[in-house]
Amino acid sequence: MVMWVFGYGSLVWNPGFHYDEKVLGFIKGYKRVFDLACIDHRGTPEHPARTCTLEKDEEAICWGTAFCVRGGPEEERLAMEYLERRECEYDLKTCVDFYKEDDPLNPAVTGVMVFTSTPDKVSNKYYLGPAPLEDMARQIATANGPCGNNRDYLFLLEKAMHDIGHEEEYVIELANEVRKVLAEKVSPVKESRASPVAKKSKSNVPTAHQILPHQPEAVATTL
Repeated sequence: MVMWVFGYGSLVWNPGFHYDEKVLGFIKGYKRVFDLACIDHRGTPEHPARTCTLEKDEEAICWGTAFCVRGGPEEERLAMEYLERRECEYDLKTCVDFYKEDDPLNPAVTGVMVFTSTPDKVSNKYYLGPAPLEDMARQIATANGPCGNNRDYLFLLEKAMHDIGHEEEYVIELANEVRKVLAEKVSPVKESRASPVAKKSKSNVPTAHQILPHQPEAVATTL
């Protein structure tokens, strides 16, 4: 028995379950978007976080990591129980073809499972839908939950994509907009009223590369 799971969010840097093989690659026909609410990991029901889901786009590809679980039904069951608990906001499991960089035309693995969500606010209570970049950035900059804050989820994804050699313009643009919001929060209304600590804090807005080495692994995050 073999089970493959594609990770395109926090699974890329923090899978959290036992796997036997990890492969870098991409899927076709989907793009990464921050349109899904998280109310129990990086946010709360009152102030939901924005986390990744996939949106269909025939011209798009989405880079990430495929994880293989071998060994039989028990190993699959344990992995699935963990993933379904962790990815509770995702209401769909989709099977996709997975491609490797050295052969972008022929699938390396078929039938790879990926957690996705129904893009409909009526039938899917966790679907937030798109929003202006500035609005999304303010939401991400201020959302917090039991497993950490929303902005670190974004910054860690940005770093993970950099580390695998496939930075994504959308992720970088959103992360930089969040940094602007954080800079506004630590900047004084009037420069003359700023304390020395406040002035010093202007340079302390985190970049993606400042987070990961000292960041403890989250127990549960989203894909």
